[in-house]
Amino acid sequence: MVDDRRVDGVIVMEIRREDDRVAYLAEAGFPFVAIGRNHRADVAGWVDLDFAGLAGGCVQHLADLGHRRIAFVNRSEQLFNSGYGFARLGDEGYTETMKKLLLTPHAYLCGDDLASGEEVVERILSEDPATTSLVTMNEAALEGVYRGLTRNGRTVPRDFSVVGVAASPWAEQVNPPLTAAEIPAKEMSRVAVELMMRRLRSPDSPPRHVLLKPLITLRGSTGHCRPVPGSEPESDLPDFPDIDLDF
Repeated sequence: MVDDRRVDGVIVMEIRREDDRVAYLAEAGFPFVAIGRNHRADVAGWVDLDFAGLAGGCVQHLADLGHRRIAFVNRSEQLFNSGYGFARLGDEGYTETMKKLLLTPHAYLCGDDLASGEEVVERILSEDPATTSLVTMNEAALEGVYRGLTRNGRTVPRDFSVVGVAASPWAEQVNPPLTAAEIPAKEMSRVAVELMMRRLRSPDSPPRHVLLKPLITLRGSTGHCRPVPGSEPESDLPDFPDIDLDF
């Protein structure tokens, strides 16, 4: 389509850190804009979510509720290894915020399906049974995550809190509904079209970059931390013998 000039411009989605499509369009000087970003996309306009900031905000929300054992459920290993921006930026934001709070990060890759969601919960609780919360950027596995928690006797949000980045249809179909930063897909598409039209009308104007950071919508999936029984540290105070006093 580009070589034959059958289109005037291209909107590229699902950007990876190293993306042959973006590199090709940039080198060809062909008009394009991106939904997502990498270093080559800076030559053109792009619109993206602040996935690192959103993941960090989810961690902070849980920390404010007293949670200290916070896991991270990311996208699949295949997507992560391909350099998919959503997965890489989310991981960076989660890890950096955990370290700033002097907490130990525990990040997990998870397939985009129900069974994988159940399996990742098994892994999390097997490796650290004292985990009380998680941040997820894998909306397709969300129902499986809830099922896995139920199977392990964890009630959301009484025993375990879940927060994430998800489009509202996914966030609202689970029970309780997910506290989440919504992915504004329609808004991103609208902005991408506007950027494309601007690029075609004014090809010499500097590229515009739009970074969206939606607020976290509080629903029913997060609550104050209730430590898992037996996970509390031993008291440093000495044990005193019981003394019977007769008056």
